[in-house]
Amino acid sequence: MAKEDGIEIAGVVQEALPGTVFEVKLETGQTVLAYLCGKMRKFRIKILPGDSVKVMMSPYDLTKGRITFRAK
Repeated sequence: MAKEDGIEIAGVVQEALPGTVFEVKLETGQTVLAYLCGKMRKFRIKILPGDSVKVMMSPYDLTKGRITFRAK
């Protein structure tokens, strides 16, 4: 499976947890745990509860994801 293979879904950050992990409510209605991608950590992009984000999820585990984009 290549890096490009995955499911990208929009959502809203509900809660910030320790260790740059976030609880995100997806537009489908389900809640997932998501962590920051490497570029967002590198450039220190801040995520707060209420922010709209895009989450990349693996088709194998739909309970966890990676935040790849924060909408303005």
